[in-house]
Amino acid sequence: MATKFEILFILFASFSSFLSSASSSVASDDINQWCNKTPYPEPCKYFMSNGSHNFVPKQKSEFRKMAMQIAMERALNAETHTKWLGSKCRNELEKNAWSDCLKLYESTILQLNNTLDPNTKCSDFDAQTWLSTALTNLETCRAGFIELGVSDFMLPLMSNNVSKLISNTLAINNGSTEKQTYKEGFPAWVSPGNRKLLQSSSPAANLVVAQDGSGNYKTIQAALDVAAKRSGSGRFVIHVKSGVYKENIEIGNKMKNIMLVGDGLKNTIITGSRSVGGGSTTFNSATVAVTGGGFIARDITFRNTAGPQNHQAVALRSGSDLSVFYRCGFEGYQDTLYIHSQRQFYKECDIYGTVDFIFGNAAVVLQNCMIYARKPMSGQKNTVTAQGRTDPNQNTGISIHNSQVLASSDLKPVLSSIKTYLGRPWKQYSRTVYLQTYLDTLVDPTGWLEWDGNFALNTLYYGEYKNSGPGSSTSGRVKWGGYRVISSSTEASQFSVANFIAGQSWLPSTSVPFTSGL
Repeated sequence: MATKFEILFILFASFSSFLSSASSSVASDDINQWCNKTPYPEPCKYFMSNGSHNFVPKQKSEFRKMAMQIAMERALNAETHTKWLGSKCRNELEKNAWSDCLKLYESTILQLNNTLDPNTKCSDFDAQTWLSTALTNLETCRAGFIELGVSDFMLPLMSNNVSKLISNTLAINNGSTEKQTYKEGFPAWVSPGNRKLLQSSSPAANLVVAQDGSGNYKTIQAALDVAAKRSGSGRFVIHVKSGVYKENIEIGNKMKNIMLVGDGLKNTIITGSRSVGGGSTTFNSATVAVTGGGFIARDITFRNTAGPQNHQAVALRSGSDLSVFYRCGFEGYQDTLYIHSQRQFYKECDIYGTVDFIFGNAAVVLQNCMIYARKPMSGQKNTVTAQGRTDPNQNTGISIHNSQVLASSDLKPVLSSIKTYLGRPWKQYSRTVYLQTYLDTLVDPTGWLEWDGNFALNTLYYGEYKNSGPGSSTSGRVKWGGYRVISSSTEASQFSVANFIAGQSWLPSTSVPFTSGL
């Protein structure tokens, strides 16, 4: 027979268990309430309720932090798994795509870490940029396997929820409404010191590269190797004298604030010939690739000579946050300029290509640039842009302001037989605007081209504002749900340097001139 003490103990235990199940059900109700506000509630509920997160957020800021921490944990887990999968690659093509994924996961973790690090003092606008980049990286990792035709084996093994978890953090964080301003022709994020460097006739160089032996080094790579060993991360200027430099260069995450200064875009040329046709991924085909923050290039041409028959072949890829290109040239055919991710600004640049030759998912403004469509392969159409926004909360897009779209000398004789379009939607939420830009006769009256049937036609955002020239009439333009002729300066100014890339906060330091508004 049970004693009074035993009966009391049983009652206490069952009451405790009732309390704990009641409180856990209240907790899971609270978590469900938060997670139901995200685009992907199921992985949110699963990871918030399991693991080390025995904590119910009371405020949006707590929920946001928790969601970012979970995304970070799962990304670290996915990175470890991806490294382990290396030995499973069955051939060189799978190995090429897999090695891109390692770099891209490393960058994704860096972006998430920046948003979580209390010492970063990151604004909502910064966070939205870095989370947008984190998501773009994972999309690029997948794309490599698909481009090289080897998606059947490795991709299913790499499947995870990280993209959905990052999409959730983007949705929670959205609502950043910071305005950008301009000073002396550059966005404000260009500091006064960097503005001087961009505008001075010959900025003082830390190192000089010259093929004739008159500098410190004969190759750009040798100079970068020295820059990588410097202490601190202050601005480091490398003067690259006239010459054609056959080098493939990568300026990685740890190499911040590098500046390459040439002797003019017709004189200093960096050239390579990697391509998808030659077995590289688009991501790894770049002649010059830069991810270290604060990169500046001035008076240099970046070239890829693989030719149209080798398909995607990138001259320059930038995933450098707050990067600036001033009086630079970009020469290629398909996929010339890969504006991969982060915030970027191009001023007085010349860009040449055929198919999707300005593409990627950065928040980018091109101002006072000359954009030349070249003669494509037989049967191809020219498309100037292919913007790659995959999530409606990414703060990314291409803004082409006060520029010119023209036919290059090889296209002019065959203009009547080749159609050229302003862009096509590479991804679901593709976003591109042309503002106060001269569009020559090469631009087809419909203006824009489908990617694949009805894909993205209602979810894209394509706009034209006060353009001029014989190709600028909007009367025959496409009738898609997402296309608009922008009539209000308020709507157009969302895509100015000031507003779209928060230029006032960083461009002044680069000394590159910029126009802040329209």
